[in-house]
Parts: sequence; C-alpha cells; structure tokens
Amino acid sequence: MTMPPPTPASAFSAADHAYMARALRLAEQGLWTTSPNPRVGCVLVRDGRVVGEGWHQRAGEPHAEVHALRAAGAQARGATAYVTLEPCSHHGRTPPCADALVAAGVVRVVAAMRDPNPLVAGRGLLRLQEAGIATAAGLLDAAARELNIGFVARMERGRPWVRVKLASSLDGRTALANGKSQWITGPEARRDGHRYRARACAVLTGIGTVKDDDPRLSVRDVATSRQPWKVVVDSRLEISPQAALFDGGPVLVACAVDLAARPEAVAALAAAGGEVLSLPNAAGKVDLAALLDELGRRGVNELHVESGFKLAGSFVREGLADELLLYQAPTLLGDTASGLLTLPELADLAGQRRLTVVDRRQVGVDTRILARFA
Repeated sequence: MTMPPPTPASAFSAADHAYMARALRLAEQGLWTTSPNPRVGCVLVRDGRVVGEGWHQRAGEPHAEVHALRAAGAQARGATAYVTLEPCSHHGRTPPCADALVAAGVVRVVAAMRDPNPLVAGRGLLRLQEAGIATAAGLLDAAARELNIGFVARMERGRPWVRVKLASSLDGRTALANGKSQWITGPEARRDGHRYRARACAVLTGIGTVKDDDPRLSVRDVATSRQPWKVVVDSRLEISPQAALFDGGPVLVACAVDLAARPEAVAALAAAGGEVLSLPNAAGKVDLAALLDELGRRGVNELHVESGFKLAGSFVREGLADELLLYQAPTLLGDTASGLLTLPELADLAGQRRLTVVDRRQVGVDTRILARFA
C-alpha cells in the first residue's frame, strides 16, 4: 500500500485551522474515558457552518465520526469532516468510520494525524480517496499526537508512555529519614496529580510504597467514571491480600518468584482480585522492560508511576521513563531526607541525563514541572 504524501501546510486555510482546533477540544472530552482507544474528535462543516460534531467517549461505543454524522443527518452530504485522527478502515468493535463517511456523502476529510495503528496506517485515507473524497492530513498534527501520546507510543513501539510522578521539596527530597512523606505538597498539587492518574490506563507502584503507605492508588479528588488499572512491582511476592489497593478494581502483581512454589500466595491474591505474573530478570528482580511489553499487549497506553525513589530510579536508569511529572513544594527537608531518584554516581558531567521541560506552572503554592527525556 502506498502511503498518501503529507499535505503541505500552505494547503490549509484559517478556517481549516479553526475547525480542527474545535475538533481537538472535543477530543479532549474523552481524556479520561476512551482507554485503550485514542481520544478523537470530529466536526462536520457545510457551507461555512458546523452541521454536526462529536467525540469518541468510550471503547466499544461509536467513534467520533459516527456521533458527528448522526448529529448532522442529511446535512452531512457535501460537508467537510475535520477529524483529529485518520478515520479507521477496519472492523473492530465498531464498523469502519471511513465507510460511514463515504456512505454519508462527505466530499472532503481533513485528518490531524495519520493513525499509527498498523491495522489502519493510511488505509483509511486511501479508502476515502478511492471513493472520490478529497483528503488532507497533518493539520495540527503535533497537538493531536500530544493528546494521544500513549496510544501513539503503544502503536509504534508496543509499550505504553511512561510518566513518573514525583513530589519533592526545593532541595529535591521526597520523604523524611523515617519514611514520612504525607504531605510535602499542597492539596491543589495533589488534586492535579489525580487528574494525571485519571487519564492513565494504569497506575504502578512498588512493594515498598505499599508497605509504607498502604495506598489505594485510586482516583480521588476529581470526578471520573473509570478507575485505572493497578500494577505493583513486588519481586519477592510479599504483598498482603489485605492491602488497601485490592479494595476495588483489578490489580496486577509483577514478581520474580517461581509461582509453582507459591500456590497459596497466588491463590490468596487471586481471591482478593489480584493477578500474579512472574517476570524475573537475571538479577532476580522484576524485568521492567518485559513488564512494559506485557502492559502494551494488554492495551495500556499511558502508565502513571507513583513509587519510591528506588523503583522510580530504576525506570530512569533503564531508559524506560518517558517523562517526569514533578511537583516541587517551597520547603526544605534537609540532607538526611530521601532523595528524588536512585541513580548511579557520575564521574563526569557528560553522563548527566538531560531532559526538556515542556511545561512549567504554578499549582497552588507548588510548582509543577513536566520534563521529557531526549
């Protein structure tokens, strides 16, 4: 199959930009609900007027194009469709959107980005072109990719986008020497952190955090109709079935032990709602790369890591973290407090890990920094 060439930026009008921006705002309404599907918005325009619009709301339900076509009815004939992701061309849980657009009689389709899903990957646009519909792609592509950064990561590399969330003092400390860490940051920052939890497909922590804090790992403080999946890295399978995180929703426990030798522990965790998976590496720890591969196969787009400095450091050290979400409080905890990440000592500054700050803003009294690895 020949991939259609990219559309030059000069081919898009000011009106095209405005309608696609509207489609992206619609797509954002599915930020917390579409997992594992991408967030997609669609706007139908005829004779300079919006005649229908919609967004994908939940996996298994109609896609954005179908909602927009239903809203437009007969007015869809002769319209231009602005879609934030190339219309699908395959039968999944719903019929192909490309066929629906053809049947409705639209005359032009503008997609913000091509679908990285190998089942689509240009076939949607090609199907439209074969039906005589004018197509264009690449309008506000960067914004569309950012909105679906986890879906793109899973489609292109088979692993989720990994976001490591951290909360620290100005001197980079995350907990007192006695382990106490609640609360370094203020309520506004904690609420903001729950928004990031809500958009993730899964939240991951380590057994140390479970033992010290007994977290639920659920989304609170913000309204959501979907709770993310919970994942615990527990090399020696020490977690108790009475841990608070088993109170609602499935839990995946990744360990490094021989499950055949621990049938009672596996059965107890299963009764509590947990699934145990053994993924040992050569050092007898959980193979984090293999775990990410498994989560990708299970449809996890965005993985939100909230753990202690050792496990967080492992994700960074092994090159598995894509970005750091750091909330920094205007306070000092001192040298005896725990650091931000456990990383090997550097002999030369040439070995420092560089990041790009993509967002920095005030959240209550704290500062939120979103930084990505090169």
